[in-house]
Amino acid sequence: MKRCDWANKNEIEQEYHDREWGIPVHDDRKLFKLLMLEGKQAGLSWVTILKKMDTLCEAFDDFDPEILITYDDKKIASLLENEGIIRNKLKVNAVINNAAAYFKLCEEFNSLDNYLWAYVDYKTIVNAWQHSEEVPASTPLSDEISKDLKKRGFKFVGSTTIYAFMQSIGMVNDHLTSCAFYQR
Repeated sequence: MKRCDWANKNEIEQEYHDREWGIPVHDDRKLFKLLMLEGKQAGLSWVTILKKMDTLCEAFDDFDPEILITYDDKKIASLLENEGIIRNKLKVNAVINNAAAYFKLCEEFNSLDNYLWAYVDYKTIVNAWQHSEEVPASTPLSDEISKDLKKRGFKFVGSTTIYAFMQSIGMVNDHLTSCAFYQR
């Protein structure tokens, strides 16, 4: 089967590519979880996150914002001692901070789904890249969303992180035209 170039390195990337990447997501809990995981990935490879996914989800209560906002110093200290996660203090604190920012955003837009998908008029942007070198790391739209999320208090939501998030949740279809999943 022909896949996007980045998904041919190992089985864990292939499975993620084939089963999740680029499929539109509209569930708020899953959107928030994926946004947090993309933030954890900043400066690392996505395969690192995929390999640590189960441990990260367990350690962070499956990134449930209602639980995250209750984290105290003791819980943060235990997270920073957990060798199975990315133990960057700024990233750990960002998840908790972002849970609070999430609730404020939802008060205004009713859901993270409404907020995000309004940027693309609730339709996936379909690109037609033939080579992986053509796929951008960020776009003016990811710049705009990043800037707005930062204004709303979110952390680790730079433009490159947001563009990767947009790809993962299906806001943008960046499967190569030669990929078996391009037409999905």
